[in-house]
Amino acid sequence: MREVIMGYQGEMSLKGLNRNQFESTMMKILRYRLKTVGRFRVYCTQSTFYMEPEEEDIDMDLAFERVSKVFGLAALSRAVVCEKDFDTICQTAEDYLGDSLHGIKTFKVEARRSDKTFPMTSPELMRELGAYLLGRHNYLRVDVKNPQFKVIVEIRDYGAYIHGPKIQGEGGLPVGTSGRALNMLSGGIDSPVAAYRMAKRGLGLDHIHFASPPYTSERAKLKVKALAQLITPYTGSTNLFVVPYTKPQEYIRDNAPDVLFTVLMRRSMMRIANIIARKQGCEALVTGESLAQVASQTVKALQCTDAAQDLPILRPLIGMDKTEIVETARHINTFETSILPYEDCCTIFTPPHPKIRPELSEILEAEAGMPGLAELEAEAAEATERIRLRITDDVEFEG
Repeated sequence: MREVIMGYQGEMSLKGLNRNQFESTMMKILRYRLKTVGRFRVYCTQSTFYMEPEEEDIDMDLAFERVSKVFGLAALSRAVVCEKDFDTICQTAEDYLGDSLHGIKTFKVEARRSDKTFPMTSPELMRELGAYLLGRHNYLRVDVKNPQFKVIVEIRDYGAYIHGPKIQGEGGLPVGTSGRALNMLSGGIDSPVAAYRMAKRGLGLDHIHFASPPYTSERAKLKVKALAQLITPYTGSTNLFVVPYTKPQEYIRDNAPDVLFTVLMRRSMMRIANIIARKQGCEALVTGESLAQVASQTVKALQCTDAAQDLPILRPLIGMDKTEIVETARHINTFETSILPYEDCCTIFTPPHPKIRPELSEILEAEAGMPGLAELEAEAAEATERIRLRITDDVEFEG
């Protein structure tokens, strides 16, 4: 039997005249994700991406796992392809899916006929194939509303494709089709989720992290690297920029009003991120901020933060509550790493009672009293370490 992977378009199919560009990007991504598994022929027709192995003994379980995390696919299935002949379809369905019909009580057959030259209509094919399978598995009964298993036959241009229920994909758009941005990766729960959500909208991402040794440890840096690595199956290969932020942070601590420290620090980080982003050709910054979650995430505080630099700041979590964010973190396998108790640059020197409604005028006045900050920020940006991260499904980090 010739097994293939089929990936079904979702939102991409609505892109009109630009659709070819999205499909071309998707095929490049799929080929890249599969190249370490084996040689595959990847092509697109009828709003479906086909991934056909060109070698024997390819691990199709691994291949399916690799492409299941690719944004842009609304659903996927593993299928076998056979001749568009009814007797062949029946035998192939039994050979490929017969074992799946053991141990269940109900099933149904679904058929889709995009090739209208096939002599049987979809209802006829469903009825006759269902009768054939019932003859082989007489303990079954048909349940068209709530079956335990579906046998699906798609009559397409190049053959009959037979598979079980489709697996839900990640949806969204192929990474890279919406530009590129720099994600502020703190090491907490929120920022990896923010990266996931923006990558889902087709945004290519690099990450930036601020480290303040000796206040933050090498283990904290390794934790952030592990988080960036964990989401590469979704975001693709990426760069992690680690900024040595100790001197700017100490300078703000020693020269600014205590109640304004957090917002002043966030503005400083944004200015440094702007420098790195422009060098990388990024068009926006991404943060994991959620409205009113902490003092620096009130409307007034965000207004002050935004005014520090001129790139768009994308906040995909702004309207989400913590339970929704945690649910997504568990889905992308970052939660357990995020909650490891290592120091976060954003939490050191935090005042006990930060101002939750700062005015931009008082922020600018405070910055005017720190003439040495700009030079320290430039030095930190210049000394930033770049770490290249490739796509992998295997990440180990012991807390």
